[in-house]
Amino acid sequence: MNQALHSGIYLGEVMHQRLRPVKHRFVYRVSAWLIDLDELEALDQFKWLSIDRFNLFAFYQRDHGDGSSTALKTQIKALLQQHHIDTGSGAIRLLCYPRLFGYVFNPLSVFYCYNASGDLSAILYEVSNTFGQRHSYLIPVETTSANAIRQQADKAFYVSPFMPMQTAYQFRLQPPDENLAVMIRQTDDQGPLFDATFSGRRIEITQQSILKTFIRHPLMTLKVIGGIHWEALRLWRKGMKVQPRPDQPSYRVSLVNTQGVTLS
Repeated sequence: MNQALHSGIYLGEVMHQRLRPVKHRFVYRVSAWLIDLDELEALDQFKWLSIDRFNLFAFYQRDHGDGSSTALKTQIKALLQQHHIDTGSGAIRLLCYPRLFGYVFNPLSVFYCYNASGDLSAILYEVSNTFGQRHSYLIPVETTSANAIRQQADKAFYVSPFMPMQTAYQFRLQPPDENLAVMIRQTDDQGPLFDATFSGRRIEITQQSILKTFIRHPLMTLKVIGGIHWEALRLWRKGMKVQPRPDQPSYRVSLVNTQGVTLS
């Protein structure tokens, strides 16, 4: 059963680098999980991993999407159809952190939306901030050349208290395979401001690998949440000023075309 799973664990590193007005960089070792939403029943059979119930590791569908009890794949398929992106019976695979001892924070979760032929049709970038708010950017995939996807979107959602709203994102992705990478560059009208990357190597999900992942990163959730606040403190001490927080957008998802223009 394990060999047939598309789901997997990606062991790697997160890097953040602010380029101006002050320079700041950090790297953390993390383990991210790729969850195939068609494999939830199979994943729920592992001893140390559960779906929608408490365990050492647990994936709760309500931690994503609209937070409701509606099955997550049903939500994402409806969202794609609403925006006229037809994926048929294609898979939806989510890159995220699961709950550890019941707790999780996902600054960025990435939904890879495939069509029935197994090609990527769209990427949904789900962004959460530390104020309990969430917003997503839905971008169709035009072509995948050299195993790389390039996309862009204007910022529509407040994330870092030290980053202005009048910026744009450039995304570059290596789709999930034996290796995976997510690279984001944030820019303003003067050029690059900030880079963030995650790159990881895939391992199979087995009883043993789940426990080894815990041993590698036993305080994963604390590392994510604590790291955000610690790095924010370091930036504040370097003289960065807090940006005003606007109201959350009334819409939950920004639809962006392949040229980076926000349509809705």
